Amino acid sequence: METLFILIPLGLTLLGLAIWAFIWAVNHNQFDDFDSPAQNIIFDDRVTEEERRKNTIETPQSDTPKHD
Repeated sequence: METLFILIPLGLTLLGLAIWAFIWAVNHNQFDDFDSPAQNIIFDDRVTEEERRKNTIETPQSDTPKHD
């Protein structure tokens, strides 16, 4: 019986903390969008023109003459 005097307030305190954490998460937009982060991994990264030029290997000029 003595342990109930400790466990009931402890349980109510933990319940109060859980409710407070849930309300805080809702107010700070933690549950707004679950789908976008999971889908963003599917899309390719946007490559800027500068990055594209940096990653492109230029073909060396040939010494042989071109004929049309």
